[in-house]
Amino acid sequence: MKTLTPDVAVIGAGTAGLAAYRAAKAAGASVLMIEGGDHGTTCARVGCMPSKLLIAAAEAAHAAQHTAPFGVHVDGDVRIDGREVMARVKRERDRFVGFVVDSVLHIPAEDRLEAFARFTAPMTLQVGEDTIVKPGRIVIATGSAPAVPPPWRALGDRLVVNDDVFYWDDLPRRVAVFGPGVIGLELGQALARLGVTMRLFGKGKRIGPLSDAAIIDAAADIFGAEFPFSPDADVTDIRREGDEVVITYIEPGMSEPATERFDYLLAATGRKPNLGKLALEQSGLALDKFGVPEFDAKTLQCGTQPVFIAGDVNNIVPLLHEAADEGKTAGHNAGAWPRVTAGLRRAPISVVFSEPQIAMVGKRFSELEPGSFVVGEIDFADQGRSRVMLKNAGLMHVYADVRDGEFLGAEWLGPRAENIAHLLAWAVQQRLSVAEMLDMPFYHPVVEEGLRTALRDAAAKLAKLSPEERACAQCEDKASDVA
Repeated sequence: MKTLTPDVAVIGAGTAGLAAYRAAKAAGASVLMIEGGDHGTTCARVGCMPSKLLIAAAEAAHAAQHTAPFGVHVDGDVRIDGREVMARVKRERDRFVGFVVDSVLHIPAEDRLEAFARFTAPMTLQVGEDTIVKPGRIVIATGSAPAVPPPWRALGDRLVVNDDVFYWDDLPRRVAVFGPGVIGLELGQALARLGVTMRLFGKGKRIGPLSDAAIIDAAADIFGAEFPFSPDADVTDIRREGDEVVITYIEPGMSEPATERFDYLLAATGRKPNLGKLALEQSGLALDKFGVPEFDAKTLQCGTQPVFIAGDVNNIVPLLHEAADEGKTAGHNAGAWPRVTAGLRRAPISVVFSEPQIAMVGKRFSELEPGSFVVGEIDFADQGRSRVMLKNAGLMHVYADVRDGEFLGAEWLGPRAENIAHLLAWAVQQRLSVAEMLDMPFYHPVVEEGLRTALRDAAAKLAKLSPEERACAQCEDKASDVA
């Protein structure tokens, strides 16, 4: 048994871990990177990139099947070759993964250990069978994994998670997707557009990350018109019969339960922190009810120990750009210990790559105090450029502070939301007012003119507020600060 004593040990070579390694090295520390699993980030291997490859194929198929409204007629049926679709997904996925693997392998060999780590005592790790690591500081960046309800495991190989989808050699005939969050909505719609018989099941009408009821209703109507979608289903039975998954459910408006058969159940019911191999009970760290170390969200330090937790494993905002920022914060603080500082937190932004796309920026509707804001609205049904492209489906709400007109955030679904979301995230981060945003240029004809319509609606509502209404909001805000 050999013993290593680096200044910093980073557990996990994903997005956060790699950023932490670089930041700790930049701070002058000796760093040991520990990774026992496959190299390659969640994003590259089973997340962002392969899902977008599948979505790109689905969009191509959908576009080819819907040319007639433009007066363009494609003779014969559009043929979707599932094997060719999945071959490209895997080929390009492996290319993206290769870039990440190369970045790991460029880390000097003396800075790497390829085995799983577990705590045997506070600030002591056993790595593999023959190495003890006693670092001065530790960064936990072990990522996350799909969470599956235990009863579903009885389905055996008929149960899949999103990680499994990107290893398929061919597209299946029938898939039930559970969970209309980001993963379920993106993959479910893509599979449906690629000719797979699919039903998307949800509970409580939760769709993506949305919290604005009007936007949720619009999303349910739009997606429900394209593919079988049960956003508030009461699933009474899930069982396996031979190589089929048999699902019985009832939803509002149905007089009696329905039963459908599928080849697979795709569980997209959330993700959980990858902590099972770490033996955190030996770490001396205080753990929350989910077994995650308690930590400061600004510095990412766990209690008073020189241990930091970054990326998807802490579940603050499980997005790649956030993981990279957190890894940099954790790595810098570990490298510069005992000088610990708060890291960069950018304006919140999230995008669902469905069609229409869903986006959220700044404060969510559910985070705003009633009476403290106005809502500006645009229905994309009649938005000029959207109608030109026949992408005119969606609804946008923008939120503005009643006191000073500051732009607070937005929730919406609509065309090219991924692009508009960046404009709005920059506006939030710069704390622009609605009036200042309306002074910015808007070209014609572009989808962004829809954003201008929503901002104008918010400005008009702000202008109608009486001084008493503004003062009331100001008083409530001060009372909240005092409380």
